[in-house]
This record gives sequence, structure tokens and C-alpha cells, in this order.
Amino acid sequence: MSVEFRQRTPGEYARMVWRRKWLIALPTAAVAVAVAWVVWRLPNTYESRTLLTVRPASISASVVPQLSDSDLTIRINNIGQEVVSRSSLEPLIEKYDLYASERRRGEPMDTLVERMRTQDVVVEINTARNDVINGFYLAFRGPEPRVTQAVTAELASKYVTAQNKAAGEESTLTKEFFEQKLREKKEELDAIDNRRLEFMLRNKEHLPSAAQALIGQLAGLREQQKGILGSLGMLRERRSLLNTQLGDLGKQREQEIVNVAEQVGDPKQTLAYAELAKRKAQLESERQNLLTIYKPKHPDVIAKQAELDSVQREIDTMLAESKEKIEEKRKKLEGLIDPRRKTLEYELKTSETQLGVMEKQLAMTERQIADVEQRLNGMPGTEVGLEAINREYASAKAVYETMLAQQQKAELGADIVSSAQGETIAVIDPASLPERPVAPKRPFLMLLGLAAGLGCGLLLAAAFEVPRLLTVQTTEDAEHYTGLPVLAALPNLRTPGEERSLRLRRAALAVAGVALAVVSVPALALILGATRVMEIFT
Repeated sequence: MSVEFRQRTPGEYARMVWRRKWLIALPTAAVAVAVAWVVWRLPNTYESRTLLTVRPASISASVVPQLSDSDLTIRINNIGQEVVSRSSLEPLIEKYDLYASERRRGEPMDTLVERMRTQDVVVEINTARNDVINGFYLAFRGPEPRVTQAVTAELASKYVTAQNKAAGEESTLTKEFFEQKLREKKEELDAIDNRRLEFMLRNKEHLPSAAQALIGQLAGLREQQKGILGSLGMLRERRSLLNTQLGDLGKQREQEIVNVAEQVGDPKQTLAYAELAKRKAQLESERQNLLTIYKPKHPDVIAKQAELDSVQREIDTMLAESKEKIEEKRKKLEGLIDPRRKTLEYELKTSETQLGVMEKQLAMTERQIADVEQRLNGMPGTEVGLEAINREYASAKAVYETMLAQQQKAELGADIVSSAQGETIAVIDPASLPERPVAPKRPFLMLLGLAAGLGCGLLLAAAFEVPRLLTVQTTEDAEHYTGLPVLAALPNLRTPGEERSLRLRRAALAVAGVALAVVSVPALALILGATRVMEIFT
């Protein structure tokens, strides 16, 4: 029967901790000292901050429209991406010798630019000062106060320069766009005006009385078109029928040639061929019998083989002569003129000629119909056509005038940007000179190292104590796992010599543990420095 694990009391756990105090204390001290050493040698990190704001245009919104909040946000985001791009940050890294140790270690520039973009440069919306609206803080973290301040100031100036550049480019592009569109609309308006003049000159002598005559002519042409289409349908059906008959006649002719060729006869069905085949089979049998007695080079075998070859040549000659007769008969039949085919080909050619004539007549009739319809479509009158052109001209002129007003606004906007009267990014608080480092948090990191060392010590003590928990060590364990009362317990009795040996052994272990802890401190510090674990926490 299984017995449940005996739960220990807090006092028993306390005795376990006391029994393994050196296993806990020495790793705790070693890790804590190593971490403190590495943390103390970490370089200081300073942070410089500057406050920027987006100033509205100094000119009235009734003169030139202002950017909406969403458009302004998009522009600021685009400017931010330009400021923290590699082409912008890499010159700063080289100019101020940033990340010198990392560059000496051979880290690629892409990694350093990404670190500066994602970790060291921070942009956040202003929430501290209520007197500044549309403001944002720009901060940079660096190893030296003066360098950090200079980098922050230069990043802020990049924001201001990029905003002015973006606004100038946008206004210039807008101005050029409207100028191009205005030229296109002006050309379109001139083209409509010229077309109106040509229409008026072309129709000044227009006679609507010719409409009835044109309608009668159109009706006659329609009837003529129907008759031609009917004749074309019949001729096409005739051509299709003749092509079908020609195909059938060709197949019939081929079959007749095959039948006549077959009448020549198959030589294999003749008595002479049967005799030769019988003679050949007999000679092959005799040759096989001789081969059972003689070798292939024996004169009798060679003679028999010669007779067999002679019979085979007679058979081949008979088959070749029959094949030549069949081929000669076929060529003779194919060379004969079939009067039926000539008649059908003549009729087909005649139909093709008639079809060509009718199709030309149909094309001519359709051109005449199209010409009459075009003349009829132009008969509504000069006034109606001119009115349509006037409406088109008025619509194009309205679009031109609207675009002209927009082009004037674009020119005004470009002038406002060039005179620095539009929306601009301005520095409210210059980049600050940091007095105290913001990182690393040495007390916190040292406390963290102490906690890590204590954890290592507890794990090491648990490695020795957990196996003991699974064995019987005390009278309480014996009573719990056996279910029987303990009548007596004998203490651990040692001689004076054993006591001295035990004390010496414990002293040696303590000295070795202290020495190992002392030696492990620089090793742990070296590992922490090489892996740069503390920089991650920083």
C-alpha cells in the first residue's frame, strides 16, 4: 500500500536551510559581487529632450486653406520616417562617434542605425504642458551629456528642415500640377471654339428639303440589300453543297482505286506461291536435320542452305512483281481524268465567281446606305448642332475658370510657404543638457543580481536536500512511512577522532567553497561582460 509524502514543517525547512547555509551563501555572494562589479563598470547613459510644436499658418484661413489634423499627422509621420532613416542617422553616428565600442567590435552599421532608431531616439506626444498644443517631445540617449545634447538639437533641426522642405515641395508640385491641367483645359477650350466656327461655316448653306429624297433613296437601297443578301445565302449554300460532294467524290475515287488494285490478286493465294512455300518448309526441315549431324560449314549443310536461299529469292521475286503490278495499276487509275470531279469543280468555281460579284455589290450598296444615313443624321439642322457645341463650350469654360481659381490658390500657397507664413515646426524648448544619467539603474540591477545569486544558492541547496526528502531521515519519517510507533532512538555516536576528522572535513569544504566563490567572481563578471546581459536590462 502506497503512503503519501510527509509534509515538512517550517522548522524542518529552516533546519535544512541552516544545514546548507554555505551552499546558499557562497553562490549568492559570488553572483551578487560579479553582477555589482559588471553593473558598476557599465557606462552612464544620458538623455536630452527638446519640445517641438507645429505652428499654424500666420495668414488667415479665408485666404489659403489650412491643413486638417489628419493631413498634418500624416505629414509629421512622413517627416519622422525621413529623420530616422539610415541616410539621416548614419552621418550623425560618424560625426559624433556614437557607439564607438560597438563599431570597434565590428557590428554592422545597419544594426547600429536600427538600435538608434528603435531604442535611443524617442518621439512622444506632449502631455505635460497644457500651454503647448500640437507639440511632441524628441529625446535621445547617449553616453556623454554634450554629445547627447548636440545630437538631440541636430535631430530637432532635421525635423524643422524636413517640414519646410516637404511643405515647399508639396506647394511647388501642386502649383505645377494645376499649371499643367490649366494648359490642357485651355487647349481643349480652344479646340471646341475652332470646331464651333468650322461647323457654322460648313452648314451655312444646309438644305433640309433634301431629307425626303434621301429617305426614298435609303428605302430602295434597303430593298436592294435584302435581295443581295438572299442571293448570297443561296450561293453560299450551293458552295457548301459542292464542297461536300467533292469530298465524297474524292473518298469514292480512292475506294475505287483500292478495289481495282485489289483485283490484281494476292500472289500468296496462287498455287505457285504455295508450292514455293511448301518447298521452303521442306528445305528448312532438311537443313535442321543436317545440323544435328554436321557442323554449319559442312558441304551438305551449305548446299542445302543454297537451295533454301534460291527458293526464298523466287518467293521475294514473286512478291515484288505483284507489288509492282499493283502500284502500276494504281498510278494508271490515278492518272485518269474523272469527268464527275471536273463538273463539280467547274460548278464550284462558277459559284465562287458569282459570290465575289454579289459580295462586291453588297459592299457597294452598304456604302451607299451608310452615306445616305450619314447625310440624314446631319439633317437635324444647324441650330441644333450649334446648340450642342455651345453647351460643350460653356461646360469646358466653367471647368477652366474653376481650375484657374485653384491654380491661383496654389500659387498663393507656394508664395506663403516661400515666405515662411504657412504651417511650420518650431522648437519650443531647446535640447536640454543632461546633468544626471538616466541609466543604468545600478541599485536595482545590483538587487537583481543579489536575487539571482540567492536563487542559484537555493537551487544548489535543493539539489542536495531533495534526494534526502525521499528517504527516512528522522523518527517522524519512520513513524509516518511504517505506521508504527518509535520506541527508542539512538543518537549518532562518534569517537573523539571521528569528531576531529569531521570538523577538519567541514573546515576544508568551507575553505574550498570560499576559494571557489572568490575565483568564480571574475569568471562570472567576464561572462556577463562578454554576453552583455546587463546592457539588455539597462
